[in-house]
Amino acid sequence: MDISGLRVMGIDPGLTRCGLSVVQAGRGRSILPVSVGVVRTPSGAELTDRLKRLNVAVREWMADYSPDVVAIERLFERGNVSTVMHTAHAVGVLVLAAADRDIPVHMYTPSEVKKAISGNGRADKKQMTAMITRILGLTEAPKPADAADALALAVCHCWRAPAIMRQEAVAQASRERAAQRGRGSTQLKGI
Repeated sequence: MDISGLRVMGIDPGLTRCGLSVVQAGRGRSILPVSVGVVRTPSGAELTDRLKRLNVAVREWMADYSPDVVAIERLFERGNVSTVMHTAHAVGVLVLAAADRDIPVHMYTPSEVKKAISGNGRADKKQMTAMITRILGLTEAPKPADAADALALAVCHCWRAPAIMRQEAVAQASRERAAQRGRGSTQLKGI
């Protein structure tokens, strides 16, 4: 399936630093970088204020860049429950911003992204940044790491989108066949 022109917003969620990126799929595996940045919230601020700042920033990005889909890092337990909880709050706000605009959200684990980008599910930050810089033809590496991670999420989705679209088409066709069979059996009962 041709996905050229698909605009993907990659989000590396975090409460203190949240990486945001937008890329556009080209032909084949080519991807064009559109924008990348990091939203920061002050660690001393109230949680509600920090979440509000993230919400405003991500909504502005969505309004400015009109993504077709959002790719966000799936949370996993890293040992520090407090950090995970704060990140989970941020993810909720970010996903809700996409839902409010009817933008589909796809979640990827860090190892899925690393495998897609570098071929190694255990690649380190340095390897990932080098690969993203090369893949996107950037003149310098995106900084900080949250920005590079957001780009990696977006690229990962671009490369997985054709398979996802095929799966969705098969599922839709299956639902339609099931609905047809359901209508047929209903009609027979009425005879």
